[in-house]
Amino acid sequence: MPERILVVDDEKEIADLVELYLRNENYEVYKFYTAREALACIESTELDLAILDVMLPGVTGFAICQKLRERHNYPVIMLTAKAEETDKITGLTLGADDYVAKPFRPLELVARVKAQLRRYQRYNPARAAPEPDVLEQGGLWMDVKTHQCQADGRPLALTPTEFSILRILLENKGRVVSGEELFHQIWQDEYYTKSNNTITVHIRHLREKLGPGAGYIKTVWGVGYQIET
Repeated sequence: MPERILVVDDEKEIADLVELYLRNENYEVYKFYTAREALACIESTELDLAILDVMLPGVTGFAICQKLRERHNYPVIMLTAKAEETDKITGLTLGADDYVAKPFRPLELVARVKAQLRRYQRYNPARAAPEPDVLEQGGLWMDVKTHQCQADGRPLALTPTEFSILRILLENKGRVVSGEELFHQIWQDEYYTKSNNTITVHIRHLREKLGPGAGYIKTVWGVGYQIET
């Protein structure tokens, strides 16, 4: 079952953009532009994470967070146009887990969502979805636990980074994964720029090991990479 994420922001463009990126990650999104609708959702829906804008009209994101914490312990990420230290302290004091200042990069927010969900599931194993030990697509075969990988029955000697890239692509087969997203998932909060060719180099090495003409990793120009399905 996909994780259910609450998104609350009165700026429609931002809320819609966040929803788009989260749905692209196969999350189930409950999006609202008002605090009243969000509070009703919190009361009626079992959620896994909440993204709350601080500067909502009427009831603030801080108030929603405080109300939410009366009954729930899933992660809360606060969004705000302010980068003031006092706002951050207020949010964290009321029970928020992370804090992102606007303007932000959507992929950075997605990376923070994934990090918070991993942390939450680690300490709440009953909420964690079982992860497959073996990933397969066509002639590609990967055992996540033993770190073994084969292409058309031929063992592959992959570096840890190459293994991680191939694993992410296999876990997202059928979906294009950007170089920036790969970078953030592997190196977490390390700084990324479009001129950074780290992922490109590792993809080239992976293709060399998979063999000429294997065609497993497809480049979608200007977007990213995906496993051929």
